[in-house]
Amino acid sequence: MSAKSSSVASRDKNYIGISASEVDTGAQLVAGLTSTLEPDEALRIRKKIDRHVMPLMCVLFGIQILDKITLGSAAILGMQRATHLTTNEFNWLGTAFYIGYILFEYPQNLALQRFPVGKWISINIFVWAIALACHAACKNFNQLFVVRMLLGVCEGSITAGFLIVGSMFYTRTEQTLRVGYWSMMLGTAQIISGFISFATLHIHTSGFEPWQWLMVLTATMTMILAILFWFLFPDSPTSAWFLTPDERVKAVQRIKENQTGVENKHFKREQMIEALTDPKTWLFALLAALCNVPASLLNQQSLILVSFGFNYLQTTLLSCVPGVIQMLTVFTAVWLAARRSNSRAYVGAMYFVPGLLGVLLVNLLPWSNRTGLLAGQFLAGFPVPAFILSLSWLNSVTAGHTKKVVTNATVLSAYCIGSAVGPLMWKAQYKPRNHIPWAVIGMCDIACPTLLFVIRAILVRENRIRDAESVFDVDEYVIERVTEDGKRVKVKIDKEFLDLTDRQNRDFRYIL
Repeated sequence: MSAKSSSVASRDKNYIGISASEVDTGAQLVAGLTSTLEPDEALRIRKKIDRHVMPLMCVLFGIQILDKITLGSAAILGMQRATHLTTNEFNWLGTAFYIGYILFEYPQNLALQRFPVGKWISINIFVWAIALACHAACKNFNQLFVVRMLLGVCEGSITAGFLIVGSMFYTRTEQTLRVGYWSMMLGTAQIISGFISFATLHIHTSGFEPWQWLMVLTATMTMILAILFWFLFPDSPTSAWFLTPDERVKAVQRIKENQTGVENKHFKREQMIEALTDPKTWLFALLAALCNVPASLLNQQSLILVSFGFNYLQTTLLSCVPGVIQMLTVFTAVWLAARRSNSRAYVGAMYFVPGLLGVLLVNLLPWSNRTGLLAGQFLAGFPVPAFILSLSWLNSVTAGHTKKVVTNATVLSAYCIGSAVGPLMWKAQYKPRNHIPWAVIGMCDIACPTLLFVIRAILVRENRIRDAESVFDVDEYVIERVTEDGKRVKVKIDKEFLDLTDRQNRDFRYIL
C-alpha cells in the first residue's frame, strides 16, 4: 500500500490529507512541530528512558532465561528420578516449551499490536509464574509436558514485545546496544541458576525435594516481577508515566531518524503480505532456526558435565562458567557492532570460529581428557552473540508496524523450530560421546555465518539501487486536528510517521 493510493482523504494544492488512523501514534504528538531537538536534550531524554525501561527489561529477560533453564537444573536435583522420566521424555520436555511458543507466536504478536504492550506482557508474566509453580506438583511426564508448553505460550510475548518497545524508544544505533544489554542476562541467569541450584541442593525437607524448591523459588520471583511490570513498565513513549508531556514529544522526535515511527494499532493486510513475501524475512528466519539448534546445549549442559565425570556439586558450580562466557561475548559483540558502522555481519560471524573449535575438541579429544573436553564444551557457547545481533539488525531494517509485527512473529517462530528440534537430537543411543548432536552443531556453525554474509550482500545491493534512483519533489502530508476552541485545522506530518514499510519508503536505507 502506498500512502497516496490508500490513505488520501482530501487534496488541497500540494498537500495530501491523511486519515489519523492510518498514521503512526507518534504523529499526533509531533504533527506541525517545527523546532529541532538539541543533542544535549535528546541525550537527557535517552538517559531518563534508560533509567526507567532498561532495568525492568534486563531483569525480566534474566528471569525468563532462569525459568527456562530450571529444567536442566531440576534434572540433576532429582526431578528426572522423582517423575520417572526417560532420556527421550526429558528431551521432549525441552521441545514442549517451544511447541507452545510457536503455536501462539503469531497471536502473541497480534495482541502486542492490539493491546498496550506493557500490560499485555505483565499478564503473560503472571500466568507463566503460576505455570512454573505448578511444576513442583507434577508427578509424571504428561503433567510436566502441559506446564512446560504453557510456559512457552506465555514467554512468547517477551522477546517480541522487547523488540517493539526497543524500536519505540531508541534510535537504530542505540537498539543494538540495548538488545545486547538485556541479552547479557542470558549469561547472568545461568550464573544465578547455578547458585540457586547449589542452595536448594542443601535444603532437606520431608516430602518436598530440592528440585521442587527450585521451581517454587523461581516462580515467586516471577510473580513479584509481574506486579512490578504492570505498574512500572511503559506501553509507549506517547503515554510513558515517567515522561512529562513535553518530554513525550521530544522522545518521539528523537527517533524520527529511524523512519519507522512509534506504533500503529491498526492491522494492515498489505503490510502482512509484504512481510511474508520479503526475502530478508525468510533469510533472518532461517538464520534464527539454525542459530538455535545448538541452544539445546543450555538444557543438556548439566547432564553433559556429569557424563564427563564431575559430581553433582562440581557440575552445579561449573554450570556458572558458560554464563560468564556468554555475558562477555554478548557485551563485546554489541560493543563492536555499535562502534564500527555496518559491521553486524562481520562481528556476528567471527564468534563462530571458537564455537567450531569447541565442537572439534569435544569430538576428537580422548574421553579421558576431562580438561580438554570441558574447554571444548565452554567454547561451543561462543556463537550466541550472532543471534542477538540478528534480532537488533532485523528490528532496524524493517519498517511499518504491521510488517514489523508479522516479521518478528515469523523469525521468532523459526527460532522456536530450531530450539524445539535441538533437544530431540540428544538421544540415549548417542551417549556418552554424542557425536551426532555435535556434528549437527558444527554444521550450524558453518551455515550461520554464511547466511549473515548473504543477508548483508542483499541489503548492500538494495541500498545501491535506492541511491541510484532519481529524487523527485514530493507532496507534503497533513492530518486534521481539533483545537481547544473547536476549530479544525490542518497540521503538517513528517513522512517518517506515515507508517510506511521499508519498501514503500524509498528514503529508507538499510543499516549493515
